[in-house]
Amino acid sequence: MDSWRLYTGDSDPHDYKPPEAPNWRRFNGEVVTEPLQVQQDPQDGTTFRATPDTVEAVNAALHLRRPLLLTGRPGSGKSSLIDSVARELRLGPVLRWHVTSRSTLQDALYRYDAIGRLHEHNLEQRIPSITKYLRLGPLGTALLPATRPRALLIDEIDKSDIDLPNDLLNVFERGEYEIPELARLKDTTVRIREDGSDRTHPITLGHVRCREFPVVVLTSNGERDFPPAFLRRCIRHQMPDPTPELLRDIVTAHLGPEAATASAELIADFADRATTTRAQATDQLMNAIYLVTRELAPQDEERDRVVELLLKRLGSDST
Repeated sequence: MDSWRLYTGDSDPHDYKPPEAPNWRRFNGEVVTEPLQVQQDPQDGTTFRATPDTVEAVNAALHLRRPLLLTGRPGSGKSSLIDSVARELRLGPVLRWHVTSRSTLQDALYRYDAIGRLHEHNLEQRIPSITKYLRLGPLGTALLPATRPRALLIDEIDKSDIDLPNDLLNVFERGEYEIPELARLKDTTVRIREDGSDRTHPITLGHVRCREFPVVVLTSNGERDFPPAFLRRCIRHQMPDPTPELLRDIVTAHLGPEAATASAELIADFADRATTTRAQATDQLMNAIYLVTRELAPQDEERDRVVELLLKRLGSDST
């Protein structure tokens, strides 16, 4: 492309050739795998509508090889953006790491079933191959060196243990990690399976260093603050609150123009509510419009009660 806008947000797929990286973000790992040639679901990412500010944030992250940290209200599209980017840039299926309070960095890099290997050893009276009990996690897979990056979603990072953002710092900065269980082996190169896939990848001396930094999107619901050292390694972007125009586009993408036209008053009312409270999510509106615009829809007063039921404020104090 002849423009800095590598990602346009229009969902029109094109071949993505990574531009030259800043000299402090070049990793140059030796290529051991190639991008997936599997076609993505043609619907993935097609219903997301990116605003100009969001497009600019994505492109800044692509050029600088930095993770994109998204905050915003529930249903604002934080988790959907990565599908739109992966589809347009033809990056293959999105790798996903859904973070909980028990998540650790090792979970995301690789998993080693030491107990299962010991159990087989006791049953068979022989030492089984370690490769059978190792699986690369989503982050570990995303960092495999290839000519084009993979797309990775780290969802709800604010739900993590307090130390996890700091644990990610070195990986984000160096673009590499080590699998100690492999580093101790006599075999210099072994093939390890990608979690959730039959694909295997060669790893030498237990060390993985990316060639192209992956396209990483982290989402946060704003439930906690992050360390400054973590924040400065990310491109931060606040997803926009829904306007009537944006909501109409979202409804049209999901349910069609007829549903958007028939629900114009409901869309305007939801947008007005959104200006006074952040405790509502766009998918609540989608649920309401889906029910009231289908053939078997509630009518009159029952319709109003169903809409109010579905548009209740989120939170334990909602009434």
